[in-house]
Amino acid sequence: MTLAELITAATARLTEAGVSFGHGTTNAHDEAAWLVLWSLHFPLDSDYTSGDVTVPEADVARAMALIEQRIATRKPAAYLTGEAWLQGVPFTVDERVIVPRSLIAECLADASIDPWLTEQTRHVLDLCTGNGSLAVLAAMAWPEVEVVGADLSADALAVARVNVERHHLQDRILLVQGDGLAATGGRVFDLILCNPPYVNSQSMAALPPEYQAEPALALAGGSDGMDFIRSLLRDAPAHLSAEGLLVLEIGHERPHFEAAFPQLAPIWLSTSAGDDDVLLLTREALLMQPASPAVPLPRT
Repeated sequence: MTLAELITAATARLTEAGVSFGHGTTNAHDEAAWLVLWSLHFPLDSDYTSGDVTVPEADVARAMALIEQRIATRKPAAYLTGEAWLQGVPFTVDERVIVPRSLIAECLADASIDPWLTEQTRHVLDLCTGNGSLAVLAAMAWPEVEVVGADLSADALAVARVNVERHHLQDRILLVQGDGLAATGGRVFDLILCNPPYVNSQSMAALPPEYQAEPALALAGGSDGMDFIRSLLRDAPAHLSAEGLLVLEIGHERPHFEAAFPQLAPIWLSTSAGDDDVLLLTREALLMQPASPAVPLPRT
């Protein structure tokens, strides 16, 4: 069997099994290529389309065994390989953290946040850092800044520490544990990046098994998805410098966000998912926001 034929067979098997994607790939073919190439110890950017690479029988069996493991466990592929890529940067992952996929990473890569920064931007917080991927990408994007990565989960921070060391950023990234902004010990930042738990309870109940395999702590945002975000918007001004910014990911929760915070007029940043998933708020805008109770969406 050639490598191309093996990936085609693996694609068909994943399609037949009806697995779900979204943890680094969006379709069966890309997922199959990832798992097959990884199992054969080939670079993930290998050219497997030429048809002249023959795979020994034992290697075919090993690759298809991994495909069957993906199907049987319904775990994201990154948990099976121990690695995920975000904006071309590799990160160590395991079941203590969600698989990194934040759209904020795109905003770092395309410099769409940069016009809002000032020459005084030196201190950045990655709140809900998980495996530390955004903290690492922020340190790479802005070599002059110091980054703090904060998370409630000690397990997640253990993985984040591996990634900080993997990318040799121990001197520029500090990891701290605690609940929300309280973890930072009163520090003030010029920029806060946050990909918080924001999935509403109805959506949580309907998640495919691949997402249910991830730590619920990093996903579940309460009945309307805004539980963590309410406290964040309330407390953020005290942790932002005069011209400080908050960049917040809310996924598909824009209707719930606007219902909970009707007075806010955020700047929406464009990503590959559209213009409704990542927003930017200045400290000034946050200070004008009155305290907001939970506001359920009207039933339709």
